[in-house]
Amino acid sequence: MSADERTWAMVAHFAALAAFIVPPVGGVLGPFIVWLAKREQSAFVAEAAKEAMNFNIAVLLGGVVCLLLVFVFIGFLLAAALFAFWLVMTVVAGIKASEGVHYRYPVSLRIIK
Repeated sequence: MSADERTWAMVAHFAALAAFIVPPVGGVLGPFIVWLAKREQSAFVAEAAKEAMNFNIAVLLGGVVCLLLVFVFIGFLLAAALFAFWLVMTVVAGIKASEGVHYRYPVSLRIIK
């Protein structure tokens, strides 16, 4: 596996940080763009991007649940915990990808195969 593949796999995971620029869909949109651009060139990068998209879809759905639970006041705490979990797992995945390791997020829906 080349350094270029490891770099693009890392970018696929860190592209989820686009959620800071285009909330709330940026977390899914960033890895999707990397997947579109690199899916034909590298199976490793395509797999990393799909894994990042699946995780960010799960986080997006979790955010919707937190939004609904705001009305019973537990949503704020759950949203803070979800945000921290999302940020830590995104960084861990990016680091693992830069090492050339196929990383699977601990909690993720396998929507995109």
